[in-house]
Amino acid sequence: QVYLREFGGGLVQPGGSLSLSCAGAGRTVSNYDMGWFRQAPGKGLEFVAAIAQIDGSTSYADAVKGRFTISRDRAKNTMTLQMNSLRPEDTAVYSCALTRTFRAQLSTNPGSYDEWGPGTQVTVSS
Repeated sequence: QVYLREFGGGLVQPGGSLSLSCAGAGRTVSNYDMGWFRQAPGKGLEFVAAIAQIDGSTSYADAVKGRFTISRDRAKNTMTLQMNSLRPEDTAVYSCALTRTFRAQLSTNPGSYDEWGPGTQVTVSS
């Protein structure tokens, strides 16, 4: 069992930046493909970004491409989502997740992910 937990959510003004971290306990999270998802009020779970365990390749949703960066720190057993140029529509609960299944391509489907953190609130507002 891997226990995931997100850190770094909060309130930020439009155009600002925020960095989210996902820490794992129990296993080495860099051994898995991992992703970030978000859920805004009244909306479904939305893919944000993912990073592959085999080579560190990444995938982003079109809505965040060029503004968000996903990375991982093997020494700290963490994954990070750097969010820049934040917009009010980025407001959501952000969750990190990992999948135990090896896939040739990163999955954007939340159903492909097996372990989830509880989520952290990000609010973009002036």
